[in-house]
Amino acid sequence: MRAIIGFFLLLLASASAAADFPLPLASYQDAGMTLMERLVHRIKMEPFNIVAAIIFGLAILHTFFAGYFRAISKKWQADRLKEMKREGVDIDSTLPTSFTVQAMHFMGEVEAIFGIWVLGLMAAITYFHGWTDAKEYVAHGVNFTEPMFIVVILAIASTRPILKFSEDSLRKLASFGKQSIAAWWLVILTFAPILGSFITEPAAMTIAALLMGKQFYVYKPRSAFKYASLGLLFVNISVGGTITNFAAPPILMVATKWEWSSFFVFSHLGWKAVIGIIIANTLFFFVFRKHFLELEANKRSGNEEPRDELEVENNKPIPAWITLFHILFLGWTVYTAHYPPLFIGGFLFFIAFMSMTDHHQDELHLHSPLLVGFFLGGLVIHGGVQGWWIEPLLGSMTEFPLFISATVLTSFNDNAAITYLATLVPNFSDSLKYAVVAGAVAGGGLTVIANAPNPAGQAILSKYFPNHIVSPLGLCLGALIPTFIMICCFMFF
Repeated sequence: MRAIIGFFLLLLASASAAADFPLPLASYQDAGMTLMERLVHRIKMEPFNIVAAIIFGLAILHTFFAGYFRAISKKWQADRLKEMKREGVDIDSTLPTSFTVQAMHFMGEVEAIFGIWVLGLMAAITYFHGWTDAKEYVAHGVNFTEPMFIVVILAIASTRPILKFSEDSLRKLASFGKQSIAAWWLVILTFAPILGSFITEPAAMTIAALLMGKQFYVYKPRSAFKYASLGLLFVNISVGGTITNFAAPPILMVATKWEWSSFFVFSHLGWKAVIGIIIANTLFFFVFRKHFLELEANKRSGNEEPRDELEVENNKPIPAWITLFHILFLGWTVYTAHYPPLFIGGFLFFIAFMSMTDHHQDELHLHSPLLVGFFLGGLVIHGGVQGWWIEPLLGSMTEFPLFISATVLTSFNDNAAITYLATLVPNFSDSLKYAVVAGAVAGGGLTVIANAPNPAGQAILSKYFPNHIVSPLGLCLGALIPTFIMICCFMFF
């Protein structure tokens, strides 16, 4: 332990101001060295590198304990409620939450974790290079276009007119199967993920999870069927956004840097993803076909979970012209995705439009969009100082090992993080770019932290699982077969 402490003290003592921050990768001049030699050489040249990597590793480790922090938050809130009851305080369901409870809950928000650890990173940059470099790095060295875009597109796509339009469209498709439970199951798991390529994956996850709850989970499927369907949903949403270049966070993070158009994304990934979705859904449908008969029996007998009282209110009709304007605002945001002043300006007009038509609108929900944007913003700040080890590591792999590594790493970190770090590797070949993105989206359903929309889907559907808890092992097992199918589609088609 003393040796480790002494090592880091030595690194801190040897810190010196650099001419550029972060150091350009070409300045290391370490061609011809082995991977380990290059990493050691780069740490010696810039001691800050190892500190930045440690902070990034701690942020990733933090994601594994997100549920622990949320559990503490709930316990503290429950203890506070019991204490107030003992004291005879008149309380109701609107019990105010203390700062400490909310702070602990915030520490358990998966999307907030990278942003939280930016504070530690900024402190480290300031110590090693001074406040001016820290300020300039965040203000001018990092591109926040993608995080800003995802906040705006998700906020618009999550409004009631867009959600209602999407639900009505899926309902028409389900009507071909007489809106049976099996028909709804197939339609939601097939078309909602593909819809995500146009309204963004987080919005598609919201729609799909809400409909899966109302049309499938409410009828009490068996545990194996619950987890199989959840794993299938998460995998399909992860790959379903590969028809365009703006809907899936892992593709959004590379599209500008690598100049990937929607046509390029569809021709290389999208059509394969659609085939994979159809194969996986068909396989699961036949495996669990007898279970649908049980669910239909539950439906006829009224054996179902209690329904949300707000469903009736949310089913009120919306004038077609309002829905059309929402779609136009959505289209404008996509069209101007690379120009923040234009899509942010359009969003301000959208807010004004919502205010003028508020009698047909729900409240604009910004909590989830801002958290997702906060996640991506924190990610690009951390990622900008990780190139020193990512470049030699990924650059040393061939296509298949890189594909599998990206799939596995996605299980332990958001797939947008994997693809973003890949953009830091100079002279990455087209085949390696494809391998890392395909692997990242294929593995996006294995865990709740593997893809940015997954926490939203789990939050919506957790009430249908015992004790409102989704087992990580159950989710992983449910997603394994669909993930394998997607790997085969991306690798061999």
